Amino acid sequence: MPHVETNGIQMYYEEKGSGDPVLLIMGITATGDVWQAHADCWSEEFRCIMADNRGVGQTDKPAGDYSSAMMADDYAGLLDALGIDQVRVVGCSMGSIIAQQLCLRHPQKIKSAVLMCPWARADRYARGIFEHMKACKAHLDNQQFLEWIQLLIFTKPFWDNDEAYEGLLAGRQGFDENPRPQPLHGLRGQAAACVEHNVLDRLGEIAQPCLVIGGKNDIFTPVWMAEEVAGGIPICDKHLYDGAGHAFHWEKIDDFNPRVREWLRTH
Repeated sequence: MPHVETNGIQMYYEEKGSGDPVLLIMGITATGDVWQAHADCWSEEFRCIMADNRGVGQTDKPAGDYSSAMMADDYAGLLDALGIDQVRVVGCSMGSIIAQQLCLRHPQKIKSAVLMCPWARADRYARGIFEHMKACKAHLDNQQFLEWIQLLIFTKPFWDNDEAYEGLLAGRQGFDENPRPQPLHGLRGQAAACVEHNVLDRLGEIAQPCLVIGGKNDIFTPVWMAEEVAGGIPICDKHLYDGAGHAFHWEKIDDFNPRVREWLRTH
């Protein structure tokens, strides 16, 4: 699949489906293909565009700190290269802060936005999580690192489910066998974007309709963060799942996929 030149980097992307375009932006450490189980549903009526973020996968991984604004400009350039004037955007975790910046920096390009487990600012707890993530990446092997991430994002009921647990184990194995592992400097660059993102005073400028969606038991980006974002955006729906964490979109996938598809259809 192709690369495009945007904002000084080569960005890798994949597409699935046809129809109105939807830009899917994944979170820290994750590549665009993590969207596959969701794109399988949404691509039945939308053109799903899934890219690797700056710092991971087959996209360039320059050294130094990144910012959410910089990464939004990466995606604006991708849309220009694809000849797309306007999209709906779905952003997960770090992807949600990039989506916020797209709404603010490139408002004419964004029709609506789904903000999954978002935040408008990082408090001391969040900064501690991202600092610890960098330390874990530096000192753990691949499987140990992903296990720590899984402990952070999945709730106990998911771990207790035998089929789900087998999926967690398979995920670690696949992560370990990844021919393009994320370098430490790529994670550090992304973490800087997550920690320094602060648009709390600008949420009221987001004119696009948004959906804030997450899990009530999220310990990575706690529910107050989602509520703060939802409360600051003028046109915003909100849905928070009972018994789900940061990976609510996996834990509640049977509800999440059709719910988001319907919201995108009407917005």
